[in-house]
Amino acid sequence: MRALVSGYDGVMSGRRQTIGLLGGSFNPAHEGHLHISREALKRLGLDQVWWMVSPQNPLKTTDDMAGFDQRLASARAMARDPRIRVTSIERRLGTTQTALTLRKLKRRFPNARFVWLMGADNLLQIHRWYRWKDIFTLVPLAVFARPTYDSKALSGLAATRFARVFVPERFASTLAFRKPPAWVFLAIRRHEASATAIRASGAFPVTRDDTGSTDRDPAPDPGSHGSE
Repeated sequence: MRALVSGYDGVMSGRRQTIGLLGGSFNPAHEGHLHISREALKRLGLDQVWWMVSPQNPLKTTDDMAGFDQRLASARAMARDPRIRVTSIERRLGTTQTALTLRKLKRRFPNARFVWLMGADNLLQIHRWYRWKDIFTLVPLAVFARPTYDSKALSGLAATRFARVFVPERFASTLAFRKPPAWVFLAIRRHEASATAIRASGAFPVTRDDTGSTDRDPAPDPGSHGSE
């Protein structure tokens, strides 16, 4: 257990830290991920945000997916904030499904108050995820505005199903302390960064040869199927 939690400042101590979980392919990580994370830290009053680099998002093709090590390295290079921890813990847990990852994290870190972070585009299609209702009942969710997706997402299946536990934005700072299900929508400033555009520009040449060097990662430094 000690090796698995190396670097989790305070997570295993008596005080219950509030931690946002941003999962995704990070193919590559970009300024948009940093923007969302800093907004989450500020608006939700979080202690940390963990970037959980997914071994393989089950809803995404592998056609232009970089190798895990390359994506993990891009996340580490982009996470320019000491409160943001990049981790390969999903690969170590052996999970690619968010519901299963959350169950294992809650068992492993009983003193943490986790909040799942995602964009409105994922709220719109979360009903396609494995045991998606379990995600809502395991941890509170913070949904961030994404242009062209917001209105459809807020009237979609998941938002309608959990409408009774919607938390007004003015109470966002209380979200981590609420018993799930509970979720909030945050109307944040739009960020133009796009992983698809970065790959198309040639700024992130995709390689698929993983060396296994990330096995030295103890679990996160503290530190998703969500964003790209």
